[in-house]
Amino acid sequence: MTKDTGQANLSPRILVIYTGGTIGMIEDAHTGALVPFDLSHLMENVPKIGRLGYALEHEQFDPPIDSSNMSPALWQKLAGMIAHSYDSFDAFVILHGTDTMAYTASALSFMLQDLTKPVVLTGSQLPIGEIREDGTENLITALQIAAARDETGFSVVREVAISFGRHLWRGNRSTKVSSTNFGAFRSFNYPPLANMDLHIDFHKKYLLQSKEGTLFTFFEKMDAAVGVIWLFPGITEKMLRAQLNDVDAKGFVLRTFGAGNAPTEAWFIKVLTEAVHEGKVIVNVTQCPAGGVEEKRYATGDALASAGVVTGLDITYEAALTKMMHLFGQGLTADEVAKAMPCSISGEVTESS
Repeated sequence: MTKDTGQANLSPRILVIYTGGTIGMIEDAHTGALVPFDLSHLMENVPKIGRLGYALEHEQFDPPIDSSNMSPALWQKLAGMIAHSYDSFDAFVILHGTDTMAYTASALSFMLQDLTKPVVLTGSQLPIGEIREDGTENLITALQIAAARDETGFSVVREVAISFGRHLWRGNRSTKVSSTNFGAFRSFNYPPLANMDLHIDFHKKYLLQSKEGTLFTFFEKMDAAVGVIWLFPGITEKMLRAQLNDVDAKGFVLRTFGAGNAPTEAWFIKVLTEAVHEGKVIVNVTQCPAGGVEEKRYATGDALASAGVVTGLDITYEAALTKMMHLFGQGLTADEVAKAMPCSISGEVTESS
């Protein structure tokens, strides 16, 4: 375990990017309305930031967006902002609305590969400036995490992560679990990268390590031609066909029951088999927040596998969706995407032995 007290070396240069969301809204003293901040307003409202001694610069979406409006095109914009500034800064902190933060963190983990610098997303449930709010602590902690260096002077965190409440989570393992709790995010299938209490305690063995000899790579393209199919008791053949017959869709995340189970009726397996033969990629991801798909545990999982449905193992729904967008965006064929889905790109899945 590596412990960091928040002190960084040589005034790290950190780019703070505000995409929108509650954390960046500050009450206008004249009108009382919540308006997006700029860096000077932030320093006025959170003077403790100046005591950190970091060299901060700021960019923001114009206009800032509600995170419900996040899209693959905006992921490309955000990833591009980081990629184009990568050599000019030591770290990046993204202020983001909580509703789609896990999707964005997952997408960025595939678009920004072999990072040697931290990309830390944070946000808040209440805006900075309110009497009881979580934004100030979340922002300061995210900056300290971004600035943290190990004994050799390299960044402790070298991946896309979410800093929220008392934990640092791997971005592509995270899910929003509460609309009101100050600990709004969890990673059910992977341990926290750090705990933030009196000190920031990093769990080094869980942190993603850059592969020796590899260089940071920016994958810009995302293909949004993927969809989601939620299974539920009572789903009909007509409903399933209506989704799978979308001529523009290249792949689907199939949200199954339990350990990857689904109906075993002949029509259900037939429809899935036909879709796979037509070139659709279908990935089996459990609806359960914890655990994963175990194809061999039940006969229903075997039936899906025989139909050509790909196991998602313990990947999150958000990571599965954005991973398919990334893979198709690189021009891979359906077979290539299907083979790549159970394999880890950025620590998003625990590969089967």
